[in-house]
Amino acid sequence: MSTPAIPPISALMANAPERPTRARDAAQQFEALLIGQMLRGVRESGSSWLGSEDASGQCATDYAEQQFAAVLAQNGGLGLANMIAKGLENKPTE
Repeated sequence: MSTPAIPPISALMANAPERPTRARDAAQQFEALLIGQMLRGVRESGSSWLGSEDASGQCATDYAEQQFAAVLAQNGGLGLANMIAKGLENKPTE
């Protein structure tokens, strides 16, 4: 039985996305999560902008809020993603 060969780290890193790209993606995903939580909080506080909903309507609204939050974060959002990404990019790699 032969042992599988482990590729050198340089080969693995050649295919990895650059650190700033990963930091920006992570920051945008985090901002989208925060925006989605804010939208959900407003909806659950009783300020339903769509009126009364059944279970399927709630599911559709949840999905719409998630998508809206993701698009909003990708297009600048609240500006949090830029600040977070800059902070992550300035950290030295370990």
